[in-house]
Amino acid sequence: MSAEAADREAATSSRPCTPPQTSWFEFLLEEQLLEQHLRKPSPDPPPVQLIVQFLEQASKPSVNEQNQVQPPPDNKRNRILKLLALKVAAHLKWDLDVLEKSLSVPVLNMLLNELLCISKVPPGTKHVDVDLSSIPPTTAMAILLYNRWAIRTIVKSSFPVKQVKPGPPQLNVMNQMQQEKELTENILKVLKEQAADSILVLEGALKLNKDLYVHTIRTLDLLAMEPGMVNGETESSTAGLKISAEEIQCQVCYDLGAIYFQQGATNAALHENAKEKFFKTRELIARIGSLSLHCTIDEERLAGYCQACGVLTSSDDDASQQATPYNQIDNCLKTGNYQDLVKIFLEDNLALSLPVQFRQSVQRELFQNALQGNDALEEVCFKICVCNTVRDILQGEIIDVQFCLLFLKPNKEKIDFLLEACSRSINLENASESLKRKMASFLKNLCLGLEDLQLVFMISSHDLFIKLLKDDERKLLIDEMRKRSPRINLCTKPVTSFYDIPASASVNIGQLEHQLILSVDPWRIRQILIELHGMTSERQFWTVSNKWEVPNVYGNVILGIKDNLTRDLVYILMAKGLHCSAIKDFVHAKQLFAACLELVTEFSPKLRQVMLNEMLLLDIYSHEAGPGANGERPPSDLISRVRGYLEMRVPDIPLRQVIAEECVAFLLNWRENEYLTMQVPLPLVQTNPYVKLGQLLAATCKELPGPKESRRTAKDLWEVVVQICSVSNQHKRGNDGRVSLIKHRESTLGIMYRSELLSFIKKLREPLVLTMILSLFVKLHNVREDIVNDITAEYISIWPSSIPNLQSVDFEAVAVTVKELVNYVLTINPNNHFWLIIQADIYFATNQYSAALHYYLQAGAICSDFFNKMVPPDVFTDQVIKRMIKCCSLLNCHTQVAILCQFLREVDYKTAFKALQEQNSHDAMDSYYEYIWDVTILEYLTYLHHKRGETDKRQIAIKAIGQTELNASNPEEVLQLAAQRRKKKFLQAMAKLYF
Repeated sequence: MSAEAADREAATSSRPCTPPQTSWFEFLLEEQLLEQHLRKPSPDPPPVQLIVQFLEQASKPSVNEQNQVQPPPDNKRNRILKLLALKVAAHLKWDLDVLEKSLSVPVLNMLLNELLCISKVPPGTKHVDVDLSSIPPTTAMAILLYNRWAIRTIVKSSFPVKQVKPGPPQLNVMNQMQQEKELTENILKVLKEQAADSILVLEGALKLNKDLYVHTIRTLDLLAMEPGMVNGETESSTAGLKISAEEIQCQVCYDLGAIYFQQGATNAALHENAKEKFFKTRELIARIGSLSLHCTIDEERLAGYCQACGVLTSSDDDASQQATPYNQIDNCLKTGNYQDLVKIFLEDNLALSLPVQFRQSVQRELFQNALQGNDALEEVCFKICVCNTVRDILQGEIIDVQFCLLFLKPNKEKIDFLLEACSRSINLENASESLKRKMASFLKNLCLGLEDLQLVFMISSHDLFIKLLKDDERKLLIDEMRKRSPRINLCTKPVTSFYDIPASASVNIGQLEHQLILSVDPWRIRQILIELHGMTSERQFWTVSNKWEVPNVYGNVILGIKDNLTRDLVYILMAKGLHCSAIKDFVHAKQLFAACLELVTEFSPKLRQVMLNEMLLLDIYSHEAGPGANGERPPSDLISRVRGYLEMRVPDIPLRQVIAEECVAFLLNWRENEYLTMQVPLPLVQTNPYVKLGQLLAATCKELPGPKESRRTAKDLWEVVVQICSVSNQHKRGNDGRVSLIKHRESTLGIMYRSELLSFIKKLREPLVLTMILSLFVKLHNVREDIVNDITAEYISIWPSSIPNLQSVDFEAVAVTVKELVNYVLTINPNNHFWLIIQADIYFATNQYSAALHYYLQAGAICSDFFNKMVPPDVFTDQVIKRMIKCCSLLNCHTQVAILCQFLREVDYKTAFKALQEQNSHDAMDSYYEYIWDVTILEYLTYLHHKRGETDKRQIAIKAIGQTELNASNPEEVLQLAAQRRKKKFLQAMAKLYF
C-alpha cells in the first residue's frame, strides 16, 4: 500500500461515525428514553419532528377485514403516542412561537385539542361559557393556550405568504400537500367562525389576577400513572410550571392587540382597542422585564404596532401622541402640508432615523398622486426625490433613475434646491472624509453632465462646492467645462458633418452607459459612444440595455457591420427609434431614424432602404395618431410612398411584415379601393397575403350597392376567410389501438393564421370595411348547425348560405373572433347602432339577458335622441322587440313583457296576457300601467285585478284606461301621438334601469 493510501485509510478509520437517528417506536419501548433524548444538546430527531411523528402515528386510520377504512382506534398504543407528543410540547414549555414556526396548522390543532382533553375540558364545550376563575389552573391555562393559538393563526393567515418553489412533481407528495391545504382551510374556517368567542375568552383572562400552571413532563407522567383514567381525568390543581399573572396578561394583551389590529381593516374603531392592548403590553414588559421565560414577544414588532396605531388613531391627549417622524409625515400627507414634509426629509438626511424603504414609499405615493392629475405635486415630487437621492449618495447607493429623468431639463430653481439639500444633509465639521468625497464626487459629476455653463457656474461657486473640492480640482473641472462645445441641433446640421462633433471629457463608464440609456438625442448618443469606445475597445455597447430590441430581420444585417462604433450607433439609434415609435413619441423617433438614415446612406444601400421603410411606417403612425384621427386625409405624397412600398421589388432587402400590414390597412382606411382593386400588380397579390386580403375587402365594399350578380368578390372573400378559420384534422392511433381525431386550431390551410387576420382587422378604422368584415363573421357563426339564436348584421345576405364541409370549420374560434371584433369596432365608434345590436344579440345568444337589454336599449337611444324621437323601424325590428320580450320574461320582469308586446307590428296579446297573469314579477308592476296604450290590455288588467280582489291595482288600471287620449273614437293621429309619448317614457325608464 502506498503512503498516500495508508494516510487516507487512517483518516477514514479515525473519522467518527454519525449515530443512527432514533426511531419513533423506540420511545414506546423504553419509558425513560424520551427524557434522555430531549436532554441532548442537539437531539436527532429534533423535538418538533417527534411531535409530528407521534401524532401522525396516533392518527393513522385502520382497515378492517372488509377493507373498509376505520378511524384510528382508541387503544393503549395511540394514547401513549399522544402523551409522548404532549411531553415534548411540555419540554418546549408550550412556547407557541416555537410550535407555530415548526408545526403545520392541522398538527398544532391536534396537539392543543389533546391538551384540552387531558386537562379535563369536555369535548364540544364552548370555552366562552367556562368560568376560568372556578376551574383548575392547568385547565384554564389549556383553554388560554388554545384560544391564543386560534387568534394568532387567524392573524397569521391574513399575511401574504411567499409561495414555496415546487420540486419535481410527485403524485403522492402532491396529494398529501393538497390534503393538508384543504384541512388547513377547513380549520381556519372554523377558527374564524369562533373568533368572537376566542376574543371574549382572552378578554375574560385579563380579569384573572392569579397565577396559572401549565403541564410539565412530570405532571403528565403522574396523570399516566393514575389507574383507571383514560388520557388523564384528574390532576393536582397546583402541579406544573407556574406562569405569573402579569406574564399571562402581557402575552394575552399582545395577542388581542394583533387580532384587533387585523380586524381594524374593516372596522376602524377596533384600532383604538388594538392601541390600548399594545400600549398595555409595553407597560407590562417594562414591569416584568424582557428576559421573562414564559413571555416571548417581539419588541420590534410591538414597537411597529404601537407606531401604526398612533398613526391610525387620534387622541386628544397630547402626551399620548409621540411626535415621531412617522406621525409628522402622516399628518403632512393628510393635510397637504408639503413644505414641512420636505423639511422632515432634509432633517432626516442628518438624523438617518427613517428607513430608506419608507422614504421611497412616500415618494412613490406622491408620484402616483401627481400622475392622477394633481399638477401641484410636481415640485414636491422633485424635492422629495432630491432628498432621497442625496441620502442615497451619502450611503454609497446608486442614483435613482427617477432623479435622472427629473434632471433631463435642469433649471436655476432645481439647482438651487439641490444645493440646499446637499448643504443641509452633511455636517462638514463632523463628517468623515468618506462622506465628503462621496458628496464632492456627486457635485463634480453633476457639473460634467450639465451643458448650460451658467448652471455649472452656480454649482462651482457655491460654498459647499468650494469647501469639498480642492483648488486644483475646481480649476481643472471649470476649464474642461469651458472647452466643451455647445449642443448641436440635428435639423440644422449638414449630412456630411455627422462625425464632426468633438467628444466631451471622459467620465466613469457606468455613468456614461446610464446616460446612453436615458438619452434620445442622436447627437448626444453618438458623443457618448465615442467616449466609451475611447475608454475600452472590448465592450459591445449595443448590449448595455436588454430593452433595446431590433427585429431579427434587421439585427443580422446591423451586427454584420465591421466597424464597432458604427455598428453600436446604428443598432442603438434604430432600437431607440422603434421604442419611441411604440410609445407614440414620434418627434424623437423621427430624429433618431433621420440620424440613422444619414449614417447608413454612406456605406449600405440595403440599410438605407430599411430606414426609408421604417420612416414610412413612422409617418403612417404619426398621421393616424394626429391629423388622421380628426378625419383629415393624408397628403398625396404619403399615399404615393405607401403604393411605392407595396410595389417595391428590390432584391435582398430585409422586410418587416408589419409594414405591409400597415400599408394595406392605411389604403383601406382612406378608401383607396380603386388602387387596391384595379391598379395593384398581380404578382404582389399572389405573393403578399395582406395585399390579397385588402384587394378582396376593397372589391367587396366597392360592389356592395350592386346587383346580386356582382357578388363574386364577396364569395371569394368568404372562401378565403372560411379557409383561414378551418382546422386541419389528423388521426392518431393511441396505445389502446383506438383512432382519435386531432384538431389543430391554428392551421396553415389559409393564406394566414386566424390570429394574424384578427391583428390586421384591428388596424382598420373605416366603418364600411369593419361592418362588412363583421357581417361576414356573423354569417359564418350563424351557419353552424347547432346554433339556436342567430345574430343579425348588415349586408348579411351577400354571403353564401352554406359551407360544403362544416366539420372543417373551427366554430369555437369563429365565435371568439366575433366577440373580439364587436368589442373592437365599438371602441372605434361606440354609437353605431347596428354594431350595438350585434353586441346585444351575442349577449342574448349566451343567455346574458340583462346585458343584452342594455345594448338593445343603447342602440335605440342613440338613433332617437334618447327616445325623444321615434326609434327607426330598421333598428327596433320585430325580431329585436321579441328578443327584448324574451329577456324581460327570463328576468321575471313580466309587466315589461306586456308593455313591449305593444311595440310589435301586431300586438301579441297571448304573450302579454300570459305575462300579466304572473304574480311573481321583479319589476315595478302597476307603476308601469301608465305606459300602456293598448285598451285591450288595460281592460284585461282591470278584469284580472278584479278577479284577484286587488282593489288598489284595479283602480290604477281604471285610471290608465280612463284617459281621454286613449278613447277609441279619437282620430288616428291622436292615438299614435298617445302611443308615441308612452313609448318614449317607458323606454327612458327602461334605459335608466338597465344602463
